[in-house]
Amino acid sequence: MDAVPDREGCEVVDRTGPDGAESRELNGAKRPRIVWRNVILMCLLHTGALYSLLLIPKAHLLTWIWSYICFMMTALGITAGAHRLWSHRSYKAKLPLRIFLAAANSMAFQNDIFEWSRDHRSHHKYSETDADPHNAQRGFFFSHVGWLFVHKHKDVIEKGKRLDLSDLLADPVVMFQRKYYKISVLVMCFLLPTLVPWYFWGESMWNSYFLAAILRYTVVLNLTWLVNSAAHMYGNRPYNKNINPRENRFVTFGAIGEGFHNFHHTFPFDYAASEFGLRFNTTTFFIDLMCWLGLASNRKRATPEMIMARKLRTGDGSA
Repeated sequence: MDAVPDREGCEVVDRTGPDGAESRELNGAKRPRIVWRNVILMCLLHTGALYSLLLIPKAHLLTWIWSYICFMMTALGITAGAHRLWSHRSYKAKLPLRIFLAAANSMAFQNDIFEWSRDHRSHHKYSETDADPHNAQRGFFFSHVGWLFVHKHKDVIEKGKRLDLSDLLADPVVMFQRKYYKISVLVMCFLLPTLVPWYFWGESMWNSYFLAAILRYTVVLNLTWLVNSAAHMYGNRPYNKNINPRENRFVTFGAIGEGFHNFHHTFPFDYAASEFGLRFNTTTFFIDLMCWLGLASNRKRATPEMIMARKLRTGDGSA
C-alpha cells in the first residue's frame, strides 16, 4: 500500500481492495490492467451468494428478519451516509448519527467514507469521461462491476487529486473510520451479522454467515452498482436530456431511493435526491426522521420553481 502526497500536500493512499482498484495505470497502456485478485474475490462472493439461496428453507425466520435489518442498515450507510451526507453535504448530522452512519458504511464494505466520497465527487464533476471511476460510456458491465476489475484510469487519479476534500479530512468520524477501516469491516460486515442469529436464537453459524453476511452484502453491492449502470442507461430524462443519468423506477425501489438519477445529477445538492419527497424513497424518510429526532438538520432542497424551470429548459418532456 503506497502513500503519495497530492498537490495540496494531503496524503492520498492508493489501495486495492475487494471493492476498489486504485493502483495506477501505466502511461500509454493500450488496455487496462486486470486486477485478478478482485476478479477472483467477486467470483467467489457471488458463488457464495448463489449457494446462500439453497439455505433459505433451513434458516430461522428471525434470521431473515435480521438479514433484512442488516440490509437496511448497510444501504443507509451508503445512501444516507457516504452519498447524501459526506459526498454532497446535502444535510447536516450530529455526532451520534454520524457515528451510526460510519458504522453502517463499514457494514457496506465499499471502501471507506473518504475514498467513496472522493470517487463519487469525481463521478459528478467528470461524469462520463475517463476521470469518472465508473464511466457508463464504457458499457453496462464496466459501469456495473468491471471498473473494479481493472486499474483505475490515470485521469481518475490525477483529476481526483484536484478535488477539495478538506471537509472530509476535517471530519474526525471520517478519519477515524478510515484509520480503522479493515477492523471495522471485519466486525460490522461479517462478525456482527453472523454472531447475532447464532447467539440469540440458536441459528447455525453456517446459515448466519451465508445469509446475513454473504448474501446480504452481495445484494447491496449489486443494488449500489445498478445506480452506476442501469440508472445511467435506462429510463427517462425529465430534468436534463443532455446528460446520461435517468429516472429508473426499478433502481429507485431496490436502492431505497437512489434511482431518481436524472434529478440527482441535475440537482446534486438536494438531500431527497428526488422531486417527490418520500415516494419510494426510504433514505429520505430516514433523514426526515433523524431531523424530527433532532439528530439532523439543514436539509437542502431544490425549489419547485427551480425544478419547473429546468424541466422546461432542458427536460425531455416526459414529466
